[in-house]
Amino acid sequence: MKRISVIAPIYNEKENIQLLVEKIKTTLKDRFTSYEIILVDDGSTDGSSELIEKIASTDPHIKDYHFTKNNGQTAALSAGFKYCTGDIVVTMDSDLQTDPEDIYLMLPYLDKYDMVNGKRTTREDGFKRKISSLIGNGVRNFITKDNIKDTGCPLKLFKKEVVKSFYLYEGMHRFLPTLAKINGFSVVEVPVHHFDRMYGKSKYGVWNRLWKGLKDAFAVRWMSKRKINYVLKESR
Repeated sequence: MKRISVIAPIYNEKENIQLLVEKIKTTLKDRFTSYEIILVDDGSTDGSSELIEKIASTDPHIKDYHFTKNNGQTAALSAGFKYCTGDIVVTMDSDLQTDPEDIYLMLPYLDKYDMVNGKRTTREDGFKRKISSLIGNGVRNFITKDNIKDTGCPLKLFKKEVVKSFYLYEGMHRFLPTLAKINGFSVVEVPVHHFDRMYGKSKYGVWNRLWKGLKDAFAVRWMSKRKINYVLKESR
């Protein structure tokens, strides 16, 4: 059985952390003998960092990394990608709005694809966020010439070589499927469940997502148009 890494960025999610870890462990322990849960604290101020450190000290499957200040979700994922050791890499948010069990809905697709992007079948987080997500995905696809329906879904599966190929800049967590394609990997979207928050508040609003995403979309388009492609002649 291959080794799996689950990466969860955390920013002020103290009420969710213990349940998050328990759900991930319950999901993985019976089917993966080798796994790790990577918790990246993104400069939390609500006691999340201390709780993460405490949980990690009692479980060798859990690795904890702590930023000295809030650097954003892309930075947290980048750190997780750098230090993960799994053959399969999973990303998910720490707000419990996606279910670790859905990993097994997505896992079979890694036989044919390099990355599996979750696509939320319902959105249980309010009308404003639904509309902003719909507009955001449409604008991003229009600018980047991609066709990903739900690039913002936090539940994603990757083969190890995909995440190791990424060199991320601020805001690039919104474009991981597109970046994977730019790097020559295959991507598929698979429907997953989505739930309302039990605890805490969203860290994103309509306007901060829209304007940042618009700026970053043009950066990704620039990258895709300037990707270096060459073929070497066969050696004699």
